[in-house]
Amino acid sequence: MRILVIGRGGREHTLVWALNKSDKVEQIYCAPGNAGIAQIAECVPIQENQFEKLSQFALDYAVDLVVVGPDDPLSEGIVDHMEDRGLPVFGPRANAAIIEGSKVFTKNLLKKYNIPTAAYETFTEYEPAAAYLQTQKAPIVIKADGLAAGKGVIVAATLEEADHALQEIMVQKVFGDAGNQVVIEEFMTGQEMSILAFVDGNTVRPMVPAQDHKPVYDGDKGPNTGGMGTYSPVPHIPQSVVDEAIRTILIPCAEAMVQEGRPFRGVLYAGLMLTEEGPKTIEFNARFGDPETQVVLSRLETDLVDIFLATVEGQLAQIDIQWSEEAAVCVVLASEGYPGPYPKGVPIHGLDEVQECAVFHAGTAMKDGGFVTNGGRVLGVVGKGADIAAARAAAYADAERIRFEGKHMRSDIAMKALM
Repeated sequence: MRILVIGRGGREHTLVWALNKSDKVEQIYCAPGNAGIAQIAECVPIQENQFEKLSQFALDYAVDLVVVGPDDPLSEGIVDHMEDRGLPVFGPRANAAIIEGSKVFTKNLLKKYNIPTAAYETFTEYEPAAAYLQTQKAPIVIKADGLAAGKGVIVAATLEEADHALQEIMVQKVFGDAGNQVVIEEFMTGQEMSILAFVDGNTVRPMVPAQDHKPVYDGDKGPNTGGMGTYSPVPHIPQSVVDEAIRTILIPCAEAMVQEGRPFRGVLYAGLMLTEEGPKTIEFNARFGDPETQVVLSRLETDLVDIFLATVEGQLAQIDIQWSEEAAVCVVLASEGYPGPYPKGVPIHGLDEVQECAVFHAGTAMKDGGFVTNGGRVLGVVGKGADIAAARAAAYADAERIRFEGKHMRSDIAMKALM
């Protein structure tokens, strides 16, 4: 088989790595890819939003399956575009990817089908939103409706902070059209958990759960990022709670999308809060998470190609998906200054000194024959072991061996599982 993976980050490197393990795969292309991906696949200089060029490449090179990594092209209809040209694509069509592309759509869907989530109101203008805000209590959550590179959700500690966020989103348009509508949502407390599931419309096949660390500094301090590290399994969360979340949130959501004439096919990613009333939905994504993918696919034992093909063909119920009992921990190495402005082109040393971990490139490039930084999140170091402690020790040992000026990583990834 010839496979084209679309994207350029750590998620896509992990996907290419996992697909490459299949004996069914003859060639993997990645558009546009990154310097790490180029070590195991052929990178193609086509951007994620160049649908016509991507489709033509897939046709010219007789690609048997296209796998879409990022959220933007999914919401913009890349799957529709390619399927209309007869290409098999793993990922949801635009009318289903809206579950990530519009937070207003998703909140209204959850309300309509009685799927647990936080109380909320939606607004299209600043003045009514600001007036409503004064009737609420802090902390409170402000969400831009559309995609905002993972930065469109603000947890405001005071009503003044919340009003400032509303002004930025709705008046100053810091997220552009993504802020044409906002959701004002109650602040939920509890443990967060991510459950990703393969979905082919009616069939929901959950992956092993993972937990992300969003804030940039230890102790969950500082601004949110795309994710500073993950681990799987999540041993301090009982399986009964995971099962409840699947039963009350993921399966009803997939069924609701079918009822709405928007059958979801691909990866449905539920961000969940484990409240005193039970699991509640924070958000849905329409694709693999990053860096959740790095630990989840590290534990997958079934051929990923088989799962993708079954999903595309509506045969997911026929696949037996097996997972390793081993634990996996991913530690993200970030550039100095991230998630704010950061330098690029900083030489990376020590990759050849890594002893036992898989290292997934998120923001790297090649310069003068060596790897350099090319993003905020640079690398994800994934350790595996018999338990979280062993996997964590492996990840940090190899993370220390990798060096670049200004390297930043949290030192407490997966500690919640050991407390």
